[in-house]
Amino acid sequence: MLVSLGTTCKNMNSKTNSAKFAFYYLLGLVALIFTAQSTGMIIFQIINKYIRDVINEYSAIYSDDAMKFAISAIVIAAPIYYVMKSLIMKNLKSGELEKDSQIRKWLSYLVILVSSVVMIGWLIGTINGFLNGELSLKFFLKALVAIVIAAIVFSFYFYDIRRKNAELGVDKIIKFYFYGSLLLIVVSFFASLFVVESPMETRKRKMDERVVNVFSNLNSAVNRFFSEKQKLPESLDDLTKEYSYLQERDLQDPIENKKIEYKIIGDDKYALCALFRTSNKDNENTDPFLYKGIWIHDAGYQCIEQKVTILPKGSFADPINDPSLMK
Repeated sequence: MLVSLGTTCKNMNSKTNSAKFAFYYLLGLVALIFTAQSTGMIIFQIINKYIRDVINEYSAIYSDDAMKFAISAIVIAAPIYYVMKSLIMKNLKSGELEKDSQIRKWLSYLVILVSSVVMIGWLIGTINGFLNGELSLKFFLKALVAIVIAAIVFSFYFYDIRRKNAELGVDKIIKFYFYGSLLLIVVSFFASLFVVESPMETRKRKMDERVVNVFSNLNSAVNRFFSEKQKLPESLDDLTKEYSYLQERDLQDPIENKKIEYKIIGDDKYALCALFRTSNKDNENTDPFLYKGIWIHDAGYQCIEQKVTILPKGSFADPINDPSLMK
């Protein structure tokens, strides 16, 4: 009688806590995906940084933004995953979560399914990069990273769902997975700190990019002026007099609030000068489509020379009829 009553109470308690266990598993699943993906992303970016491929100028290159996202994701997601997994193990040991319960089986296999889909997509992307000409060494290392992370996730959950003594909580193999995966995440995290750009450097670089953007807009205006009048403007003020869409603020360093210095060097050559806080000569974060080879500078007060480009007649956009050019 007492055994029957205890079994009934245990079943009722398990059903009552189903929502709680579902929450643990689903939140753990989301955190696992972010953690696994971010760990792989960090290693991928380290590979991209230190193994250069001369034929891939715009793809499969190091991305500081991707590295920063991965670091942010690990800082938040990894602790959540390990806390959720610890709570699940604790409830297994206490008997609140039965090792043969349907919710444990269904959600464990759901974790395996979703993780499989994510890892398959990851491997497809890696192979696609190789087929598009990525260096064989980079492909091999990236494929190895993806396979190792996938193997850790799948083997752990397959072992956990099938082990017969799950009610005992954490065993030696579970501890091995716990400390092994934690070591991989911690090593990846600290390795990323030696590679990623610091927040202060990022701020300085973005300040310089705003100055370069002003340079680029002025360069377009000078090219237009030269194409129309066959001469360089005497000063930047000539541009504001000629083109109503340019204002006084468009001639200034947006950070220092000082007027950009303009120098005429030759009949069709000029220079724009301003203060830069960083050098972009070897900067992988510089936009290659806009700035590469055009606005290269060192740190400090720099004058960047330009040769005017004569624009085809009739190619000038009218800012009055084209609202996209108006400030």
